[in-house]
Amino acid sequence: MKTFKLEGKPRTSVGKKAVSALRKEGFIPAVLYGYKSVELPYEGKLEDGQVLIEHQGKGTIVTNFVVTFDAIRKLVYTPDIFAVELNINGKVQKAILKDIQLHPVTDEILHIDFLTVFEDKPITIEVPVVLDGFAVGVRAGGKLNLVSRKLKVKGLLENIPESLHINVENLELGKAIQVKHLQYDNLTMLNAPDNVVCAVVVTRNAMSAAPTATEAAAPEANQAN
Repeated sequence: MKTFKLEGKPRTSVGKKAVSALRKEGFIPAVLYGYKSVELPYEGKLEDGQVLIEHQGKGTIVTNFVVTFDAIRKLVYTPDIFAVELNINGKVQKAILKDIQLHPVTDEILHIDFLTVFEDKPITIEVPVVLDGFAVGVRAGGKLNLVSRKLKVKGLLENIPESLHINVENLELGKAIQVKHLQYDNLTMLNAPDNVVCAVVVTRNAMSAAPTATEAAAPEANQAN
């Protein structure tokens, strides 16, 4: 997986007014989750931007920070996936982009969530699908449709590919490839097994090219005579 280097600044101001002011200054609020789990009561020192979240008797440290649009643009507006080297005040942490909140009208980036990645712990991420080959069903006049452009997988960061390649050369007219037909080393597929990934659908050209039962029987009848 490709690496994307990103610098962020700790954010200590919270609340709608503070976040709105940051956006006016050209910053995008972000949160890094999954950084550290701690025992409660926690007696350690929190760094700038860090907040302790308590849930069901457990504590988790998250980091609030901001990034600029220019810094984040190439990470957000791309179908590719990246392992992010997130640098906050000189401390680098591996992470992945988890969620993006967009304005419902303008599509402006309002908020971004990142998830901390540890080399010995599996992550869940959506990986782009790439179809390889020329399907026999397309040669017969069908149309190849990519139904699922991304698939959700689980695995260690080092085993996550940039894309999931699927060979469609033997895919016949009217046939489909489902999640249950796919298998990748060191990865667990998380989508429903019956989900269709791609299919060769019958087109009008394919239907008109196919001989009718009467037409197919005519040569046989002539040969018999």
